[in-house]
Amino acid sequence: MTAPIPRDIPDLPAIPSPPAFKPAPVPATAVVTPVRRPAAAAFRLLIALAATAGVTLELLLGDPSRALSSFAIQSNMLLALVMALSARRAWTASRPLPGAALGATLLYVVIAALVHHLLLANAASPFSLTGEAATPTGGQALSHAVLNTVTPIAAALDWLLLTSPGRMHLRQASTWLLYPMAYLAFCLTRGELLLPGTPDRYLYPFLDVGQDGFKRVLGNALLMGLSFYALAVLLVAIDHARPNPIRHRGKTGFRL
Repeated sequence: MTAPIPRDIPDLPAIPSPPAFKPAPVPATAVVTPVRRPAAAAFRLLIALAATAGVTLELLLGDPSRALSSFAIQSNMLLALVMALSARRAWTASRPLPGAALGATLLYVVIAALVHHLLLANAASPFSLTGEAATPTGGQALSHAVLNTVTPIAAALDWLLLTSPGRMHLRQASTWLLYPMAYLAFCLTRGELLLPGTPDRYLYPFLDVGQDGFKRVLGNALLMGLSFYALAVLLVAIDHARPNPIRHRGKTGFRL
């Protein structure tokens, strides 16, 4: 004999819905065949070798401590390292260096080149060099040309012709100025520690506290800092406005 059917059937538990799958965090580039770029690797290696050769000449022909204190020397040493790493990554089809590192390196070598050509080597500038420093000869003339003209132009060409756009960001522009600010503090501290009358006590005429005083030097530094920031913003704007010079047909891999 069967049990009577109850008039009110209790509520049945809800059937659980299948779990929703979260999107995979793997980027699309991870499933695309990487592309080696031997031409870009060769060009970047040449830039690294040129910067290294220019720095080496300066160290051999001049005072090493004075040379290593120069902004142009330091920025070209950084350029040599960054270009060597970028060349390796282009050759092995690895992920490119961050845009912030490339942008900062480009900014520093361009600053060094502009300061040299517009202020130091320009006879019409109030901060132009005099004596032997104004007219270097032999190996020093070659090293100056390489560090202040050849490598900055080559770095700019690499950025414009061999890198994908849109990798720099405006928020990075102020961060890039931390190194020039630290360099300013280094130059002023170095000058205060050296005895008056020491050759090259202050590395640049526009930072010569002994001749112009702190007030004028800080004014020069402020104007140059604003100019450097404007230059950084300009680089970011160009980076976002320029076309992609390495757009490939079909599938592409990691771009440098």
